[in-house]
Amino acid sequence: MASLDQIIDDFAFLDDWEDRYRYVIELGKQLPDLADDKKTAENKVQGCASQVWLVSHAGEGEDPVMSFEGDSDAHIVRGLVAIVLATYSGRRASVIATTDAIEIFDRIGLVEHLSSQRANGLRSMIKRIREEAIRTTAAA
Repeated sequence: MASLDQIIDDFAFLDDWEDRYRYVIELGKQLPDLADDKKTAENKVQGCASQVWLVSHAGEGEDPVMSFEGDSDAHIVRGLVAIVLATYSGRRASVIATTDAIEIFDRIGLVEHLSSQRANGLRSMIKRIREEAIRTTAAA
């Protein structure tokens, strides 16, 4: 899977929205499939028009490194999930809790091209991940 820096660099070279759209779909194709047994109501993200599932994993300690798995039944949304996971996975919970991925999506020029439903779904994914990070640091 591409790193966040790689994704940002790649977006810088793509001039028109169609190319960016295709790239987001390509990122979604690279995302590992989420096992069916993880596609549960508990892992489903509320507020997304498409079906989206997120699973979080936390390491040890007071400020653990967290990683995330995700999937969607829609190609473009799956690509958005891939970018969200690249933004947050492998970071400490305290960093995740204070990082707003919407700023990154804004910087690469994606937010302005998302439908309001997709933008709301994106915000729901980000909110869910940040809340999990806050819960993880509170539980430590």
